[in-house]
Amino acid sequence: MARVMEWFDLVNINGTVIGKAPRNVCHGHPGLMHQAVHVLVFDRMGRLFLQKRSPAKDVQPGKWDTSVGGHLHPGESPLAGAQREMLEELGVPPLALTPAYRYMWRSEIETELITAFYTRHEGPFHLDPGEIDEGRFWSPTEIEERLTSGIFTPQFEREYYRIRECHVLLEA
Repeated sequence: MARVMEWFDLVNINGTVIGKAPRNVCHGHPGLMHQAVHVLVFDRMGRLFLQKRSPAKDVQPGKWDTSVGGHLHPGESPLAGAQREMLEELGVPPLALTPAYRYMWRSEIETELITAFYTRHEGPFHLDPGEIDEGRFWSPTEIEERLTSGIFTPQFEREYYRIRECHVLLEA
């Protein structure tokens, strides 16, 4: 079966749509900024759920990453995209999603405008095996002891400091 070409809205730093391009073009040209969302899922003990990316992923396979992450569909709002991604990846409808922060992530292959939300959920989760190899809750200490060890995506390692700065971990 032929794979359907995925398209992304191209945006400026304010999130204003300025064009469209296929995923494979965006993931080879860092000058083409597109939007993505992350959802940080905390349990009542303040631990952060992390997902281990499937070995089949084209970017950072087998690495631990934020609870939920994904690209927006063309015309989709960050909130709607976060809700959709949480349902797709974790198999649960989001309860309340609270805006956390927004930032630009640039790597050697892409540039994303990330909008992050946080929520509280205890699970159980029904992980999408095409996206996620495994998942579990991590304490801040467990995360901090393993930063720079190579088990997390570079994006998560950079983002973790934003999570701490906005006091999401302390307020969870």
